[in-house]
Amino acid sequence: MKDIESRYKRENNSYLIEIKLKDIRQLFNTFDPAPFREKDMDDDAEEYIVASVREFPLDTLLKLVIYLPENSREEAIPFIPDAIRSYFNYRFNTSNEELSFILKKGRISLLIGILFLFFCISTGAVIDRIGDGMLAQIIKEGLLISGWVAMWRPIQIFLYDWWPIRYMSKLYDKISKMPIEIRSL
Repeated sequence: MKDIESRYKRENNSYLIEIKLKDIRQLFNTFDPAPFREKDMDDDAEEYIVASVREFPLDTLLKLVIYLPENSREEAIPFIPDAIRSYFNYRFNTSNEELSFILKKGRISLLIGILFLFFCISTGAVIDRIGDGMLAQIIKEGLLISGWVAMWRPIQIFLYDWWPIRYMSKLYDKISKMPIEIRSL
């Protein structure tokens, strides 16, 4: 945390995530024809904000401060905070949808994996009753291994794949609710 404290200013109880811009358009994707309020953020601006917020524990108080030239500051004050909140709220919602999708995929994969494992073990038991030679043993072991390999994907989803998505969802939610201030350069 000492390293973080040296890189970020602190104001009251909040650390400041500061962005200095020469023009408002640097904040938004210039290829997006939508009005500012609905525009996608510029990839570099989004990446900087997300990377900066990731450096702190989720419970740390943060404030986003955007510095603009005086001439564009007045026109930006009304819509930039709403546009940023709207964008990160959208990212929060899409990451929650992604989390729901991957957990649903995990449940379906688990059901398929369990059914296939049951089939493999049952077929192995039948083969065990029919013959006890080396070929029967190889087939039985192959079925058992195949059954457990089928469980690999659901286990991976439920142990590893969901939590980074959940973390990003919490991060986007934090950014969407973070205080945003526009200041002059």
